[in-house]
Amino acid sequence: MISLKKASLRGSFPPVVTPFRGGKVDYNKYAELIEVQIREGSQGVVIAGTTGEPSSLSVEERTELLKTAIAVASGKIQVVAATGSQSLAETLTLTINAERAGADAALVVTPYYIKPSQRGLVEYFSEVGRQTALPLMIYHIPGRAAVSIKAQTVMKIAQEVPHLVGIKHADQNLELLTELLVMLGPDFRIFCGVEALSLPMLVLGGSGLMNAVGNIAPSRVAALYEAVQKGDLERAREVHTELFELNQSIFLDTNPIPLKYMMWRLGLLETPEVRLPLVELDEPQEKILDAVLSRAGLLDTSSVAVR
Repeated sequence: MISLKKASLRGSFPPVVTPFRGGKVDYNKYAELIEVQIREGSQGVVIAGTTGEPSSLSVEERTELLKTAIAVASGKIQVVAATGSQSLAETLTLTINAERAGADAALVVTPYYIKPSQRGLVEYFSEVGRQTALPLMIYHIPGRAAVSIKAQTVMKIAQEVPHLVGIKHADQNLELLTELLVMLGPDFRIFCGVEALSLPMLVLGGSGLMNAVGNIAPSRVAALYEAVQKGDLERAREVHTELFELNQSIFLDTNPIPLKYMMWRLGLLETPEVRLPLVELDEPQEKILDAVLSRAGLLDTSSVAVR
């Protein structure tokens, strides 16, 4: 495994939502969202992760989003390009585009829908690794991709791809985290992708957080990471509790539907628009989220939002 700088790929890396207006990507608003992450203390961002609705985006849109983020970040924070797809050819195109654009790393999801074997996963990620010199991370999200990856499989990929540097683990299996750290060492970057498990994953040796809630509470998510790094577990538990209901609210409906609504209510988005087959919330769900934002101290519910 290649050696990364100590601060590289560590911290809070929110997967930024993709704003739409009238069916088109709003790149100007996207630039503003990246600026928010810089201002609020995030160490990096993930571009076109699950929260960014990548399966609803074209290759050209995903590449343009990445270029926008890199231009705005301007080296102030790290930019991770989520470049995975169900198609190897599309994954390679996106990954090569990301390297040319100047991304700091590529995050590649296990190919979804196909349900490959563990041997197939080794060959797939090895081929991606042969086509790029970018630090490579596996995106493990069995709830979406319908395929789980085993620790031994990750080890075999690492033997084939020296620049495999980590994994985003979006699953409740905490045992896998420890298995990987024992096999690959403490410098192997493991990012939490399950909001409610952020604190335990960090305590067990995780390198950071790639949490959707970082779109609406970036400073709080960054504070959780920093508290654990300082060994201040009392403060970490406080922040964990502060974030708990917000974390749960993300999944009132399919992510990022609730998240986009909350961002719209907070003035971070011009519209909560999503692309089909996702649809916006109904009124009872909106009221639930308004109350969550109010209890979190983010929204004055006496204000009236008008679409």
